[in-house]
Amino acid sequence: MSGHSKWAQIKRSKGVADVKRGQAFTKLGRELAVAVREGGPLPDANARLRLAIERARAANMPADTIDRAIKRAAGGGEGVSLDEVVYEGYGPGGAAVMVEVLTDNRNRTVAEVRNAFSRGGGSLGESGCVAWLFDQRGIVTIDAGKTDPDEISLKAIDLGADDVRVEDTTVEVFTAPADFEAVRTALEADGLSVSDAEIAMVPKTSIALGAREAGSTMRLIERLEDLDDVQKVYSNLEISEEALAEYAAS
Repeated sequence: MSGHSKWAQIKRSKGVADVKRGQAFTKLGRELAVAVREGGPLPDANARLRLAIERARAANMPADTIDRAIKRAAGGGEGVSLDEVVYEGYGPGGAAVMVEVLTDNRNRTVAEVRNAFSRGGGSLGESGCVAWLFDQRGIVTIDAGKTDPDEISLKAIDLGADDVRVEDTTVEVFTAPADFEAVRTALEADGLSVSDAEIAMVPKTSIALGAREAGSTMRLIERLEDLDDVQKVYSNLEISEEALAEYAAS
């Protein structure tokens, strides 16, 4: 969503992302399993698995837990079959919301997602109702520190990035999915501090709402992210400084 970095920072400061550590590990374990199922258990030959491992490590998931999840998925026949599903809808005020899930029971999950939308003042829509508003892109977030953000931006473009956004000392580098890993690796090799890296759905256009509706939309996103089956939530909400401040204080 627009304001991606600040939203992540606010959630971290509130502890939203880490309140349920066990739940976070469960979600990461599911992503590892699906990555193995999709591309095999060897990280060097499976880009999705490499990224899942990195995200698990960033969340302080123990190495032996990561290894067990990969071996269990590679062994086949154990555990349950997980389906990847995307739900789409609208938040309070009309912001588009996309919800990526991994589930072993679609009926249970769609009921939980629909209930979260309803309780959060939004509505679950039909498949395709908001997907056209997003593009899949790689995002590499860099903490510039004492390095000139403009210098980082030029370097990223030279390395193959197709867009860069700078806010204070944070630089967000956007790439085509196929170029994501090469650009991220090159930036890290250059000694830059990469604080986050992911393949995500990025809105083509954003919607600005009043502080009250924006706050309600952020709480809806938080409610959806708390569901066990939900992996990621995206929105085209334009988050203002006022809305961020009110959300942070709530």
